[in-house]
Amino acid sequence: MKDSLKILIAEDEFVIRETLKLYVNELGHQVIAEAYDGRTAIKKALEYDPDLIIMDINMPNMDGIKAIGEINKRKIIPSIIVSAYHEQKLIERANKKGVVNYLLKPIDMNDLKVAIDISMNNFLKLENIKLELTDTKQALEDRKYIERAKGILMDHLNISEAESMKRLQKMSRDKNKKLVVIAKKVINAGSLFDKKL
Repeated sequence: MKDSLKILIAEDEFVIRETLKLYVNELGHQVIAEAYDGRTAIKKALEYDPDLIIMDINMPNMDGIKAIGEINKRKIIPSIIVSAYHEQKLIERANKKGVVNYLLKPIDMNDLKVAIDISMNNFLKLENIKLELTDTKQALEDRKYIERAKGILMDHLNISEAESMKRLQKMSRDKNKKLVVIAKKVINAGSLFDKKL
């Protein structure tokens, strides 16, 4: 997690907004934008690209949960919802829209610090899991091309699976290209050869 976060505060009550700003600054973070209603919060979140959003649930024009849902459709930004209410329905709605943490008013600085730390750590863990899943999916996709290319070499050159893999690897080294790129070229060449038959 970054030492100093860029934070958007969306809160329609002046006193609470000023208190949150004071706490954020005291914790070593920077308030880069403020919003007084849900629609402005969406606009500023997309314009300023904060690291974290702290948003009140009851906002004019659009409530905080809905605003976070709209923001997350365009760009996932970790968010903390601030509310005077502890209703299960609100918490469930917040979870569905991608809210990372939920704070009850009145908020003190220690509660905010813990919420920020937990929110950012959980968000980073989720981002890492997404990256790992994307890498795994890509590796499986690449593997399909490589297996298909091996099959083409085995059929056309009448060689073993091990030998076809060695040839793919050698072509990859010789051309200084990824194995999957070579595999796709072999597949394309094989399909051209098959069309001629």
